[in-house]
Amino acid sequence: MYSPQRKDFVSLMLGDQHSHNYTNGKHRRQSCWRKWKQLSRLQRSLILFLLAFLFICGILSYPSLTEQWRGLPDRSLKEDWVEMDNQGLRPIPPGFVPKLPPGVVPGVQDIPPEVMPEIQRPSIPLLPKPPAMRKPPSKRGPPALQKRGKVSDWQVKDGEEATIKRDEDGGKEAKTVISWRGAMIEAEQGTELQSTAHGKEGTVADAEDSANLKPVKAVDRVEAVREAFRHAWKGYKAFAWGHDELKPISKTHGEWFGLGLTLIDALDTMWILGLKDEFAEAKKWVETELSFSKNVDVNLFESTIRVLGGLLSTYHLTGDTLFLDKAKDIGSRLMPAFKTPSKIPYSDVNIGKGTAHPPRWTTDSTVAEVTSIQLEFRELSRLTKDPQYQNAVEEVTRHVHRLEGKRDGLVPMFINTNSGKFTRRGAFTLGARADSYYEYLLKQWLQGGKKETELLEDYLQAIEGVRKNLLRQTSPSKLTFVGELSNGRLNPKMDHLVCFLPGTLALGAHNGLPADHMELALQLMETCHQMYAQMETGLSPEIAHFNLQSNNGRDIDVKPADRHNLLRPETVESLFYMYRFTNDSKYRDWGWDILQNFNKYTRVPSGGYTSIGNIRDPLNPAPRDKMESFFLGETLKYLFLLFSDDNELISLDKYVFNTEAHPLPIWPSTSSGRSPELS
Repeated sequence: MYSPQRKDFVSLMLGDQHSHNYTNGKHRRQSCWRKWKQLSRLQRSLILFLLAFLFICGILSYPSLTEQWRGLPDRSLKEDWVEMDNQGLRPIPPGFVPKLPPGVVPGVQDIPPEVMPEIQRPSIPLLPKPPAMRKPPSKRGPPALQKRGKVSDWQVKDGEEATIKRDEDGGKEAKTVISWRGAMIEAEQGTELQSTAHGKEGTVADAEDSANLKPVKAVDRVEAVREAFRHAWKGYKAFAWGHDELKPISKTHGEWFGLGLTLIDALDTMWILGLKDEFAEAKKWVETELSFSKNVDVNLFESTIRVLGGLLSTYHLTGDTLFLDKAKDIGSRLMPAFKTPSKIPYSDVNIGKGTAHPPRWTTDSTVAEVTSIQLEFRELSRLTKDPQYQNAVEEVTRHVHRLEGKRDGLVPMFINTNSGKFTRRGAFTLGARADSYYEYLLKQWLQGGKKETELLEDYLQAIEGVRKNLLRQTSPSKLTFVGELSNGRLNPKMDHLVCFLPGTLALGAHNGLPADHMELALQLMETCHQMYAQMETGLSPEIAHFNLQSNNGRDIDVKPADRHNLLRPETVESLFYMYRFTNDSKYRDWGWDILQNFNKYTRVPSGGYTSIGNIRDPLNPAPRDKMESFFLGETLKYLFLLFSDDNELISLDKYVFNTEAHPLPIWPSTSSGRSPELS
């Protein structure tokens, strides 16, 4: 056998240097990597830094490129003017009417005279209004959970839509917003034609332009209040009927005394607002369901001003004895509170058992509570001709009048029911626990026909005490506020409750008290307005702290614990008084702003309004799920009266409001300060 033939040569294949046959890319990549590895560390770092720098520059330049791609819609108004100027076109500024020689029309000097009569006005191009750039809505999650702008989840109404209608004449789209905001939307849609900022008439050009506009109906502010009440009532009727308070977010109710506080508090409001259907259904509940035969503790002060006051007021407005009978029932059940060693009443009464007691933690009552039940019990005696009610409360008034421990007419916050003496004497305030003491001094004097001089003396002395001890001004804006005195040291804080004072001062000045009371009322009204205007939501905090020195450029600071708003009425109450006595429309405007912001930040779509926890955060005002009864009993009532043009609707020469906004009649003049029937 032969072995295989051995080849002693090497076979090579040579290709053309310009040919594009297969090349081994893997080896080339390995070669590049070897070259990269051969570079020094410094060289590699410089290359990487340069690449990163170029990448960042590319990202930063992206917005400017997109600006150019968008084109005309993002051009500024200034650029439009510059371009028109380059073309020889000068738009007429708003409000400017050029004066021209007779027969001369700008831009048409070369036109033959015979053509001139045909020319009415120069053809000046109008500047296009730059379209608003809107961020597309987020589409994350199911539609029911998608956010809507700055509206919180609890404010989004199921099925809330914005519909687009097309104007048949102009072919333009007009947006009609169907929203939970109610009166806020009406304010935006129904605006009046305003004059210039200086109050002058509009120019001829403005008149010609406005002549082409369709008339827009002004907002009916009175009707907006009615709508707000109906919305609140809808929630109460649906989720809390017959109970004390509505919890609008959780769609349930809260109970305090179990007496239907919201319903009774709102009776006279419905009558004043002319809501006959709502009043009729509430009256039926009072007739068939309201019973005071309950084994329940109630607060003497709160049940007096809300329930007794509400029933008495409704009786006077309607003449229906149903409400007087109910007032007698609750009034007699509250009388055990006065069975104390000092005649200073206990704070709590069991209206079923007929017993009374102080709070579990103290034997003290607050001064405001024991001195702010007089209007109601005095009126109950006048109507029933039973003097026990009036005797009980006037004994308290006389006791406090002669009591030691006051400071220039100012009273401490607490009084002991056993000893009858002031306790914790170092603190003086016109806020919580003392506020309505001062209010009822003046109003009892008015109720009794201005005959009880001791009440007037105590009131005048107290106002001078306020000036001397509590009145200060802020920095930098010189806002006048009423602080608190604690052991001789002023604390520059003011409760929202103190905003009752401007209205009370104005009421006194209207009835012949010193003119400087009205001057102080004007100053304090401005401060209470600023407590709203300087907040991000346009709603006031529960407590405001004022700066006496210009540290941060702000007059008002709010501590985190004080940022809640309970839908309180004191500021709109004073706005009502101030407008009635001055006829200055700015007070109406301030009240309208407050109503709009209530609608914007506290209105719940399913019905009702809620108190909020943070007036400094418009994106998340922190709803607290509670509508106090005084929102219907006071806040909306005062707003309605503020906007009403009928000054005889609850005339302030015929009625006094109790501290829960229930109007009670001023007694006819008599020879003494006693009720006419008891004299």
